[in-house]
Amino acid sequence: MKVSLSWLRQYVPIEMPVETLAEALTMAGLEVEALSDRYTYLQSVVVGRVVKVSAHPNADNLKCCQVDIGNQRYPVVCGAPNLREEMLSALALVHTELPGGAVVKQTMIRGELSDGMLCSEFELALGPDRSGIMDLSQNPTVGQSIAEALNLSDAVLEIGLTPNRPDCLSMIGVAREVAAIQKCSVKMPGVMLKETKTPIDELTSVQLDAPNLCPRYSARLLDNVSVGPSPFWLQDRLLSVGLRPINNLVDITNFVMLETGQPLHAFDFDRLGGHRIVVRKAEVDEPFTTLDNKERHLSKDVCMICDAERPVAIGGVMGGLESEITPTTRRVLLESATFNPISIRKTSKALGLKTEASHRFERGVDPEGTLYALDRAAQLMVELAGGRLFSGCIDQRDGHPSATVIELSVDAANRLLGTHLDAASMAERLRAIAFETTIVDDENLLVQVPSFRVDVSRPEDLMEEVARLVGYDKIPTTFPTVLADAAAGDHLKDQRCRIRQILVGFGFSEAINYSFIHQDSCDRLNLDQDDERRRQVHILNPLSEDQAVLRTTLVSGLLETAGRNISRQVRNLKLFELGRIFLANDKDDLPTEKDMLCGVWTGLRQPLSWHSRELPCDFYDIKGVVEGLFTALRIEKAQFTSLATEKCRYTNPGFSAEVKIDGSPVGLVGELHPQVLERYNLKQAVFLFELDLTEVLDRIPTYLQAQSIPVFPATARDITLIVDQTIEAARILEQVRGLDVALVEDLYLFDVFQGNPIPRGKKSISFRITYRSSQTTLVDEEINALHKQITETLIEAYDANLPA
Repeated sequence: MKVSLSWLRQYVPIEMPVETLAEALTMAGLEVEALSDRYTYLQSVVVGRVVKVSAHPNADNLKCCQVDIGNQRYPVVCGAPNLREEMLSALALVHTELPGGAVVKQTMIRGELSDGMLCSEFELALGPDRSGIMDLSQNPTVGQSIAEALNLSDAVLEIGLTPNRPDCLSMIGVAREVAAIQKCSVKMPGVMLKETKTPIDELTSVQLDAPNLCPRYSARLLDNVSVGPSPFWLQDRLLSVGLRPINNLVDITNFVMLETGQPLHAFDFDRLGGHRIVVRKAEVDEPFTTLDNKERHLSKDVCMICDAERPVAIGGVMGGLESEITPTTRRVLLESATFNPISIRKTSKALGLKTEASHRFERGVDPEGTLYALDRAAQLMVELAGGRLFSGCIDQRDGHPSATVIELSVDAANRLLGTHLDAASMAERLRAIAFETTIVDDENLLVQVPSFRVDVSRPEDLMEEVARLVGYDKIPTTFPTVLADAAAGDHLKDQRCRIRQILVGFGFSEAINYSFIHQDSCDRLNLDQDDERRRQVHILNPLSEDQAVLRTTLVSGLLETAGRNISRQVRNLKLFELGRIFLANDKDDLPTEKDMLCGVWTGLRQPLSWHSRELPCDFYDIKGVVEGLFTALRIEKAQFTSLATEKCRYTNPGFSAEVKIDGSPVGLVGELHPQVLERYNLKQAVFLFELDLTEVLDRIPTYLQAQSIPVFPATARDITLIVDQTIEAARILEQVRGLDVALVEDLYLFDVFQGNPIPRGKKSISFRITYRSSQTTLVDEEINALHKQITETLIEAYDANLPA
């Protein structure tokens, strides 16, 4: 929001230096981002004395003159009719950029050198006179800049407003803030209307069919207007804040919008079908051509301003091409309305159409300010466009909203702000910005919020008002009380950090993906229709199609990340993610949230080196990562059993395993299914693990047990069995552990073989058992007997044979 100080002085006296004012506004919550003088461009325009004038040898309408600026004379070619010797005028030196955008250059005009430009008021944007060059009769100093000579200075404040302060998107709104700082009052422009005897109701009407989108629509009607350029003062006001003048009618609507914060729109009344207005919702995909001459297709939630036959404007955003003001306009219907901020924001975003009006409406305008702005604009149109105003106005509205009244606790405000203000002091500050405040007692205030403060609805909002009016820089800095006792550590948080450290130690890198995924992710992963991971939570306003739902698995995000890396020739990847998934429940219930841990490994088993072969990773590598993680976390009784196809459709059958801890499922490991690889554009094998993090964390022991180092030697024996190839080695190992033989210290598989001479359908399994006693040294006879007993038990249990 740009604020011209000369314009601002029309509503409130400025009694402090502009730098001090900028600082005070910033401390009051209206950050002044830039401070400039709008007449800076006049620094290179100086007072020049015309010392000689002669006829141009090659042009009858031009003259050659010499212009003295005190220390130098410049040859200038000029065609102004009022040019004369000894005249003081404004000389724009070479490289001066004029308000219209033109840059003064040294040039040859009909063979004569012109080293500057003598300027008119109009060319310097200092007045409407364009009939001749400026005649400075105030006897200024030759060579002095025009800005200094004419005492021209107008500071422009550029204020960066937060979205909750729409009231300050106007000169009067900023004037209220300045008045509160200076403890003075705002002078509102008076409105005196001259109306004809003919009532407006006899000529037009307004039908409000969409009160939820447009709760109030007001209108006035003028005739006999004359469209033309605005007077200089009006153009100057608009130019001072960077707005381009168009014509007197449009300029008046823009001026009143900037003055009051209420956008207005002027329709050519004679181009309105049926000479009436209908406010309705747009039809689905309804076409409409806006003032910028672009056809736009609208959705059903767009507010349309229509006549009896067709749409004429997108309510609160932009007018239409069919009803705009033209040089032949003689009758004007002037609109002042209030629109639903949410609807305007959605419409502006959907159409990619940002205007001064939409910028204000989407933040909220004063619902009680429509008539004042309407009357102010009507008055100016009568004065500046020669219009006649019909009697009365149309004011259609959906009810009369009651004023917001808030009870404010003085003690609560002081505790929140860290201040020591009494009720009277708070009331004084709130009254300074037009809040009607009643002191109930020493501890409570009753505050009625003015209609233009649409952002204030809670006691906390009033506390913020008090804080900024005191001045943020004047509120003492305090620190919260911190207890000396150290807080207990978060065990689960520490364990998450341990898991990250362990996986990083295994060579994995942590990935952090968005919690939003593509809606088709479940189909890409071949999930069954009754899989709980199909309970997706849909995002109401997704950023893109790829982020339409909350994730129900971490697998999809990691595969997307792996695909992006592989497409950029990073083919060796070890990634993990520790995050949360979301499973939808009934419509009114929050989703179920589960913490998960997922990892992928693709490419080589180890980095390529001169002392190692190029070996791709496989299922047993990813399985080893999970085993290593459990070992590092000291989780015992972990099992890897065959995974039924119906339990996981995105891994390759025969190369997958269900992970269990003490018999309870906690996740899976496996190779990604070829179909899934193709859908994610992955052109190499990918292995993954997926674990329920909550289940894993619950099984991490909270304390450690230690035992003394064995003092007696261990002895190992091997068993080789020929069993059916469908029997899992893990079942045999569990069988041995289940015998609960005290002397068995360790047990592991070291060889599996199929092929000649092993019979078809059979396989050879070899594993080693380590025996040790904590009481004595074992002898061969004792070990052999125990080993034989175990072997016979396994042969009987699995119908096994010993090798020949």
